[in-house]
Amino acid sequence: MSAPATTAAHVRTKRTPAVTRAEGWRRRGPLLPALIFTIVVTQVPFLFTLYFSTQSWNLVRPGSREFVGLSNYADVFRDSQFRQVALNTAILIVGTVLISALIGLGLALLLDRKFHGRAVVRTLLITPFLVTPVAGALLWKTTMFDPVFGMINFVLSPFGVGNVDWISKYPLASVMIALIWQWTPFMMLLILAGLQSMPRDILEAARVDGAGAFSLFRELTLPHLRRFIELGVVLGAIYLINTFDQVYMMTSGGPGVESSNLPFYIYQRAFLGFDVGQAAAMGVVTVIVTIILATLALRLIFKSFTTQEAA
Repeated sequence: MSAPATTAAHVRTKRTPAVTRAEGWRRRGPLLPALIFTIVVTQVPFLFTLYFSTQSWNLVRPGSREFVGLSNYADVFRDSQFRQVALNTAILIVGTVLISALIGLGLALLLDRKFHGRAVVRTLLITPFLVTPVAGALLWKTTMFDPVFGMINFVLSPFGVGNVDWISKYPLASVMIALIWQWTPFMMLLILAGLQSMPRDILEAARVDGAGAFSLFRELTLPHLRRFIELGVVLGAIYLINTFDQVYMMTSGGPGVESSNLPFYIYQRAFLGFDVGQAAAMGVVTVIVTIILATLALRLIFKSFTTQEAA
């Protein structure tokens, strides 16, 4: 009796790795179509972009295509307009994300309190994030910033402000305001989720001990919300680096390159200047910098989450 039992156990032991692999593939199987689709629509075009970035290829000069190695990358870093556009992009992202996070924090603190009509107010505040970027940009360009019929000039006219052409005079700030309007609800929702996940008994105990509202916010609420704010800032920055709709619809990058950002400048090089090689090199540089910064930021955030859970 012991010999067959030993043999059966041995067979089961030998089959276990194969069974485990089959079970793993059975679990991963439903995800394979999504993985293949992601590779086809993201990684394959990126490989083509890498290849084009090593070519000197201008579409208005047939037969001019040739391999130039890393020459396009050297030209990109020597391009003063590219550096100015990169600075514009950094200002646009940092300003939009920080101001959106501050306003979102204030709105989240207000919505965390109970009052009549809170659900309606919350829905209205979320609405800007649901508007498509093109529609939002057109709304701000024609309804808010128009020098003749714009609401901003109408509201400021009693204070002596004339028919100011805000988009022509302050192009980067105008685009930033439209982005802040659209991204504040996202920050608000993320921070509000963090507020509602905070244990209420700790706050009540601190109030009983005599802590004031500002002390509660500084010592308890803000440390708890830190990881939620950081996550919102990183996600917002990753998305905003690809901003194209607002720049194209509101300013078309002008005047000059004052409001142009990296995606719009790459578009101009590729589809207006027809310089495929340099546009591809700029795209590769932008993607690599974004991946490096996003990876570092996400690691810091996940480390913060792990540290707080362990504590």
